Amino acid sequence: MNSPFGQKILLGVNIDHIATLREARGTLYPDLIQVAWLAQQGGADNITVHLREDRRHIQEMDVRALLDRIRLPLNLEMSLAADIVEQAVLLRPPMVCIVPENRAERTTESGLAVRAEVNRLRPVLESFAALGIRVSLFVDPVFEDIDAAAALHVHAIELHTGCYANARDASDAARYWKILAQAAEQAFHLGLEVHAGHGLSYDNVQMAARLPHIRTFNIGHAIVCESVLTGMESAVRRMKNLIETAGSHR
Repeated sequence: MNSPFGQKILLGVNIDHIATLREARGTLYPDLIQVAWLAQQGGADNITVHLREDRRHIQEMDVRALLDRIRLPLNLEMSLAADIVEQAVLLRPPMVCIVPENRAERTTESGLAVRAEVNRLRPVLESFAALGIRVSLFVDPVFEDIDAAAALHVHAIELHTGCYANARDASDAARYWKILAQAAEQAFHLGLEVHAGHGLSYDNVQMAARLPHIRTFNIGHAIVCESVLTGMESAVRRMKNLIETAGSHR
C-alpha cells in the first residue's frame, strides 16, 4: 500500500441522526436522499449509515434507497447479528464497517473485540468477499486487535477515536492522540487502510487530522447538529475545510 501522506483525507458523513428526527415523529421527512445530496454538495466523499438491530433510526428501505439514488459510495455500519448480516448480503453495499452493538447504548461505545470474534467473523467475511463488499472493522487502538484484523485480510480498520474526543484536557488529548498515532502506524504497516471516527467535532478534528495514515474520517453527530443551524451543505463544507487544512500539514 502506498503511503497516504500528501493524499487528501476523505470525509464520510453519517446521517443516522437525520433519520432519528424522522423516527421521533414517524413522518416521511427529513428526506435522507435530499440530505445525502446536500452533503455531497458540501464535499462529502461517502455517506455512512448504521442499520442497528433495533432499527432505531435507519431502516432497510433507507439503505436500499440510498444505494439506488445517490452517487456517493455508501458505507453500511452493522453488527454481526444474523439478521443484519442477511440484510447486508441482500442489499450488497460497496463497503461495510462491522461494529459491536449494545441495545442499551446511545451510540457505539467501544471497538470490536476482534480476537474474541474471529470465529464469527470468518464466515461473514467470506460471504462479503464473494460479493465484492469491502470490509472495515471498528476497533479500539489496541495492537492485538489490529493484528487480528490484518490476519483476517479485511480491507481496513476504523480506529475508535472516543478516547481522544472525550479527553478531559489538552494533556489527556495529546496522550490519546499518541496512542491513536501508534495504532495507525501499526495498521498501515500491516497493509490495512486506516479510517477513524467517533466523537469528532469541529473543535477537535484538526488535531485528529494530523494523525498519520488516516484515509477517511467518518463523522455524524457534530455535522448533523451544525446542520440544524447552518444547513447540511454548509456544515459538511466547514468540516471538510478543517480536515483538509490540518491534513495538508501532516
